[in-house]
Amino acid sequence: MTFTPLRDFVTGLTALIDQAADEPRILAEGGALLAALVAHDGWLPATHSRPDPAFYQQYLLYADPAQRFSVVSFVWGPGQQTPIHDHTVWGLIGMLRGAEDAQSFSLAPDGRPLASGPPVRLIPGQVAAVSPRIGDIHRVSNAQDDAVSISIHVYGANIGTVRRSVLTEDGVRKPFVSGYGDAPIPDLRGPSKEHRPT
Repeated sequence: MTFTPLRDFVTGLTALIDQAADEPRILAEGGALLAALVAHDGWLPATHSRPDPAFYQQYLLYADPAQRFSVVSFVWGPGQQTPIHDHTVWGLIGMLRGAEDAQSFSLAPDGRPLASGPPVRLIPGQVAAVSPRIGDIHRVSNAQDDAVSISIHVYGANIGTVRRSVLTEDGVRKPFVSGYGDAPIPDLRGPSKEHRPT
């Protein structure tokens, strides 16, 4: 297992954010970086690709030390889906394995979520974006009823610690903090100098 693709992605996104890039640039250039990451499979550790029979799983792959962004793997068991929810920060979703469907929502004046357009299907290699600026509310589901799907998500905060909301069909907001699955965080530093091939 090599973490080089993930390490290269984190390095590139860190450099982009270090340039004080604005959100449109982060979504465009960061989206291209994420597309390159999910264009090839084989780098995601087994510990971060395990499904759960009852619930989709969110595993932390990397959290920026300054809390500017985080990278997670979302693992969807057959037929699993999220409730309608928001993010409150920008996000990028890259499909690694399988497929997922995302239904976007807008809010009616009374706060009820209304489906906004048809669901969008992501297949491996494709990337989508969310943010309060361009649309932040959706429901996501595994498009496969008989197989696991995995997507790589990047958010403009440590998403497992962000206070967000689930929205019921009648517009009630229920606050939540997602947290993470219990897989250990990968060590992206690579081999130490003592063990690095010469």
